[in-house]
Amino acid sequence: MASRRLRCLAIGYLGLMMVMGGAARADSDDMTSGRMWQQLLADASKLHLPTKFLEQIPPDYIRFEFEDLHTYAAEYHPGERRLVLNRALSFNAAGGTLKPLTKLTHKELDVLYHELFHAYMDYLASVQDRRNPADMLLLSFARQQQGCRYAEVKITPVVQRKGETETRYLTESESWEALNETWAVFIGWAIWTQLEVQQKSGGSMFRQAGAVEQWMRRFEEAVQNGELRGYYVPEDPDERRVAQKRFLAKESQISGGEAAALMGQALGFSEKFFETLKARPRLSSFFRREADCEGAGGS
Repeated sequence: MASRRLRCLAIGYLGLMMVMGGAARADSDDMTSGRMWQQLLADASKLHLPTKFLEQIPPDYIRFEFEDLHTYAAEYHPGERRLVLNRALSFNAAGGTLKPLTKLTHKELDVLYHELFHAYMDYLASVQDRRNPADMLLLSFARQQQGCRYAEVKITPVVQRKGETETRYLTESESWEALNETWAVFIGWAIWTQLEVQQKSGGSMFRQAGAVEQWMRRFEEAVQNGELRGYYVPEDPDERRVAQKRFLAKESQISGGEAAALMGQALGFSEKFFETLKARPRLSSFFRREADCEGAGGS
């Protein structure tokens, strides 16, 4: 009887130690992610990159993990708050902490910002009833755009044949993913382009008229070529057997109103920058066209 009681006590003690150990590891992971987040913000500032939407995410919200990814350089898991990065993006490829942003390529920073924007939207959706309504304008605008621009879209069934399109009527989750991917594509593109145009001087793009002009010219070309478009994963298993992803066509790329909202509310671009961009003749129709959506997020 006594030996049985001792065994029970030992098992209970072991279980308690496992729980306490798990809690300690979780606290340690949060501290590591918090330090990594602060370093990320500092590095972004050194590179003169936008930090407006990043600063709204609590330091311990995202849990950074490193794995040997083969298909993607990074992937955010909504709801789980996990950002899984390729081990190559870690310091000395050791999988412990993120490399300094100054050591990442422009493409890697494009992908990183793309995934961080997914985390931002996930964060907004998770805390919307506890935040100042003024901070939730972007999420409200996103829900509006989901219904009026992404419920019915044009896709390119064969990615290589961009001129061939089909209409798709998306489910709630498909349309939300299509919007999120389109917006994240724009965020990543904006970061990559800023890095490209300011790399010669090393200073902020916004202090160089020539760099700003290059950014705007590249934006015109991206709009003209239909580069700012996302994708969604079909819910229908039969369709997924045909295509794991459905890429949106040029007709369903980001709109002027969406781009304006992201420039102002997520990236923090100045009103002067946006007004100059909007006034360019080649973009006048792009910023006028709202695809029957009422109201725009604006900058």
